[in-house]
Amino acid sequence: MKNNSTIVFLFFLSFCSFNANGQLKKDTSIFLISNIEMQLEITEAMNDLYNFKFEKAEQQFYWFKQKYKWHPLPYFLSGLNVWWKIMPDPNIKTYHSAFIACMDSSIAVATALYERNKEYHLEATFFLAAANGFKSRLYADNNEWALATITGKRALNYLTECKESNYLTPEILFGVGLYNYFAVWIPENYRSLRPLMWFFPKGDKALGLKQLREVSYNSFYTRTEAMVWLMRIYDNFENDNKKAQEVSKYLYETFPDNSYFQYYYARVLYSAGNYTETANISNVILSRIDSGKVGYGPTCGRYASYFLAFNSEINHNQVEAKKYHELSVRYTRLANDTDSGFYQSSLLTLAEMEIREKNKDKAREYLLEVKKLTKRKDGANQTATKLLKELGKG
Repeated sequence: MKNNSTIVFLFFLSFCSFNANGQLKKDTSIFLISNIEMQLEITEAMNDLYNFKFEKAEQQFYWFKQKYKWHPLPYFLSGLNVWWKIMPDPNIKTYHSAFIACMDSSIAVATALYERNKEYHLEATFFLAAANGFKSRLYADNNEWALATITGKRALNYLTECKESNYLTPEILFGVGLYNYFAVWIPENYRSLRPLMWFFPKGDKALGLKQLREVSYNSFYTRTEAMVWLMRIYDNFENDNKKAQEVSKYLYETFPDNSYFQYYYARVLYSAGNYTETANISNVILSRIDSGKVGYGPTCGRYASYFLAFNSEINHNQVEAKKYHELSVRYTRLANDTDSGFYQSSLLTLAEMEIREKNKDKAREYLLEVKKLTKRKDGANQTATKLLKELGKG
């Protein structure tokens, strides 16, 4: 499982050792992030963002920049808009520079606010932490560990200031919930990191999930982000497919043009054995790729193709299965994500098909790629080794 970037992100962005049961000891009505009128103004833009109507959302954010140019929030939201252009295909770097530029703008405006206006000192601190934290996550996703560490440390320093002020809103509770969950999950699953966790406050997985659910009900800016993490936690870490289905279905139905929510819901359905509905969604995804719909690229294509290949296999349609496995391989390479287990499965299946069709050279090509991508003790590696030996005897 590839979780290095997640771990870095959680240590640096979500290290929120707040008193999670603390009381609000500061009048928050002056803050833009807590302003109800502002939230009402921006609701449509937030919905457009998550529904991949990026240009429409950015037009609204541009207007907010004119109205609130002194505040980091509009610049941060523009960055979040770009972030969701990255999310469906995280290994493709088309939008990375634009994202960093938006976050740097948010940091610059927040720094100016931080230095000149004591009344907004705390809110500026929050955005300095958030913008640096998101930058750290992107750097970590790209294995740029030095930059991830530097920006992450900045985020941590600003979050410490938030902690000392005892200012807690549902927006900040998002980070608290993530920290509480993963402060326990990380040492449970990464023994080498256990000594490091001695220097961090204790976590509480059950409390963390409860806090994330509270954020998903009560926050404005981080509500959907909290639901994304709940979906991923239930799916990947809690093995609770029922709850993963509930959250992913809600996100998929609420934002039907969001390719990430669409293919994630298909993934959860596939894990549950609901292959018919998985195939239906996968067909929609491929048709949207073919039509050039915004946000539909190789990552959702590789999932959809694989699911259709599997569905074809169980329906004993080997011609269609081969076509979709080949398509999944092609999309995976375009997505630059060849570590995927689905990719290795497609390669092995295609190799077996080529062996049956007496295409030994093509089969060998697939098998050698599996061996290159896997370790000796991996099941896929051992299967590939076995088939290569059989090819050598034939």
